[in-house]
Amino acid sequence: MLHEHAKIVQFITLAGEVAGRKKLQKMVYIAKKMNFPFQEKYQFHMFGPYSEELTLRVEELCNMDFVSEKMEDKGSYVQYTYACTEEGRQFLSTMTSHHKNLDQCIERLNVKSSRFLEMVSTLLYFDQLPRVAQIEKLHVVKGKLNFSEKEIEEAFAFIDELQTVIAC
Repeated sequence: MLHEHAKIVQFITLAGEVAGRKKLQKMVYIAKKMNFPFQEKYQFHMFGPYSEELTLRVEELCNMDFVSEKMEDKGSYVQYTYACTEEGRQFLSTMTSHHKNLDQCIERLNVKSSRFLEMVSTLLYFDQLPRVAQIEKLHVVKGKLNFSEKEIEEAFAFIDELQTVIAC
């Protein structure tokens, strides 16, 4: 019954902690695009791919005390940090093991900035298009972020790296 919730608890546990709501959204989306079995539906939103289902699921997990949400005032914004609680670890002990290479994927994602993950997830959102069209879409929908050619190439190299790691 709580199988999809368990996947999110497991994801956060493997990450250690995730700093930021936007970052968590992008990390799960990218993992889903790398064919890990996350069921949350995503739509394109102001900060790129966004899942209301994931937001609600994380809120429920916090209410069940399986995930902790720490709020930190950063002056001009508030940052939320997510971590698995002891109750969450006990809950996970009833689940089967995680998908092969998910931990390596999460490790690579979690060290990246939210801005970089926003760019990667946006490119992946348009991955049915040729690369040139993906880049054009990125500039249209994320023009204010002024991604450089170098950053975009780094994003595509990162996507290739993730696909290689997952294929192993």
